[in-house]
Amino acid sequence: MLLIAGCHIVYRPDIQQGNILQQSTIDQLERGMTREQVRYLLGSCVLQPPFQPDRQDYIYFLQPGHAEPIQKRVTLIFSNGSLKQNEKSTLN
Repeated sequence: MLLIAGCHIVYRPDIQQGNILQQSTIDQLERGMTREQVRYLLGSCVLQPPFQPDRQDYIYFLQPGHAEPIQKRVTLIFSNGSLKQNEKSTLN
């Protein structure tokens, strides 16, 4: 009984926020895609700056219970309704 009482394992659930961003999906992005095509691939945009209507930021954050957080970000720039460029960054 004392052995069990001495264990101090605290359960910490994984916390996920944002859009799940997988490299295979991001690799499918091509210049000239429409917003609807991008939304089909990545889902609805979580962050859309109110003063930059041609910019969309897709953010993914995962905080595993007992590990370092993982953050991924993809910024998409549109021009005349089609994808002009994308910037990828991954932070661990």
